[in-house]
Amino acid sequence: MPASPSPDTTARPLPGDAVTDAPVTDAPVTGAPSGTATHVGVDKLPREDFLVIALLLVSAFVVILNETTMSVALAPLMTDLGITASTGQWLTTAFMLTMAVVIPASGFLLQRLGTRGAFLLAMSLFSAGTLLAALSPGFSWLLVGRVVQASGTAIMMPLLMTTIMTLVPPAIRGKVMGNISIVMAAAPALGPSLSGLILDTLSWRWVFGIVLPIGLVALVLGFLYVRDVADRTHSRLDPFSLLLAALAFGGLVYGLSSIGEAARHTPVVAPWIPIVLGALALGAFAWRQVRLQREDRALLDLRVFASRGFSVPLGIMAVGMVAMFGSLILLPLFLQDAMGLEPLQTGLIVLPGGLLMGLLGPTVGRLFDRVGPRPLVIPGVSVVAVALAAFTTIHADSSPFFVLALHVALSLGLAFMFTPLFTTALSSLQPNRYSHGSAAIGTVQQLAGAAGTAMFVAVMTTRSIAYEADGASPQVALAEGVGDAFVWGTAVMLVAVGLSFLLRRAPAGPGGAPVPSGH
Repeated sequence: MPASPSPDTTARPLPGDAVTDAPVTDAPVTGAPSGTATHVGVDKLPREDFLVIALLLVSAFVVILNETTMSVALAPLMTDLGITASTGQWLTTAFMLTMAVVIPASGFLLQRLGTRGAFLLAMSLFSAGTLLAALSPGFSWLLVGRVVQASGTAIMMPLLMTTIMTLVPPAIRGKVMGNISIVMAAAPALGPSLSGLILDTLSWRWVFGIVLPIGLVALVLGFLYVRDVADRTHSRLDPFSLLLAALAFGGLVYGLSSIGEAARHTPVVAPWIPIVLGALALGAFAWRQVRLQREDRALLDLRVFASRGFSVPLGIMAVGMVAMFGSLILLPLFLQDAMGLEPLQTGLIVLPGGLLMGLLGPTVGRLFDRVGPRPLVIPGVSVVAVALAAFTTIHADSSPFFVLALHVALSLGLAFMFTPLFTTALSSLQPNRYSHGSAAIGTVQQLAGAAGTAMFVAVMTTRSIAYEADGASPQVALAEGVGDAFVWGTAVMLVAVGLSFLLRRAPAGPGGAPVPSGH
């Protein structure tokens, strides 16, 4: 561990840490990865590092925003292309499947391609997929475009988190990581709002057409300004691990996503079949990674889970994702089909909550730097649990303003969860495992999102059918089914409340750097 620097000397940074306020040179400091910036201050980033992070933040916001735009756009798209709802849902399911398959490999890609190569690959795939989706002559090409989009999106989020952990000194890491909440939380929440606003005057193709120029500009700026911030590795890709990852995470996400469909009618494949196959493949994948990581050849290094400081916040984060994605899928259905609101009105109701999450991110990050995770996360998960419990009382005649208030409360609680959890989890790892930790977080996010969607939709569907059988109107039955689904969501969230008391701040070593635990 390096000693604290004197005013007239330059400290040797920890591997993977960047140093601010000192001139950045081309020659690496001994003991630091080549290409990693060096600093002596801890309250400011060099301009070139700030530019890289800002560009990654904007790019990640755009690609993640695109993930949830289909929820409101599905109805007009079905009419235009002449497809059924079960067919149209594949635009979301295929996106999630692709994300689940690619994200486990993102740790390997980041280490092999470097920051610059991974960014150019991610934005090239996203831009190409967006162009294909906007110009698609039919559903098949649109589906292909969504898959290509998802491939780029899956790389971008782990790239952003890994770069921040590499460049930002520990003393201000919470403040900078607070901006990630704009991407991870606000972007998915704002997707339906943007989509509703576009569809109010334009066709569904403009949902893709409006974000395409932003993606292309980000690609050009990345080509000009993004550089590698850590050493690349030259490990070989293990094809068998990639196959097992595709079967494991693809099978689990597909099976969970089809539970809701099975509740309404008999699917082509029973959900338990891909879930069981996915679970078996996941076991084989884990066994394979344990063997390969002895030689540092793992596609996804599972040693990150050995750190209690990583696994506990990740577990809380997963439960939070279940609540967030479950709410995102149910509220548009409730507002449009039970309350009879238009897509634009639906988007506007969920807009304030999304904006609140984004605006609070940097503030929560600064608070985290001062007080640590528990004083923020414990109240956050408690507010989310109370909001979910209040959602159980909504019905077809509820006031839209009541739903708006509950969604704002839910968003407030989530805002106080995600930034501290991301920062605490990754700060507990050694720098050479940041990319694998980021990939693990992204993978768990997709699985939790699929599980949340499956749980909320399945409960809503089965209970709605039961209420209709008892003579309730479709609108009343749907509203009651939504309320019952939030009962389950509340129960799950209570688990996160209990886990939040196990959180610990990563212990700081000399100079304020975290001491990784669990290694």
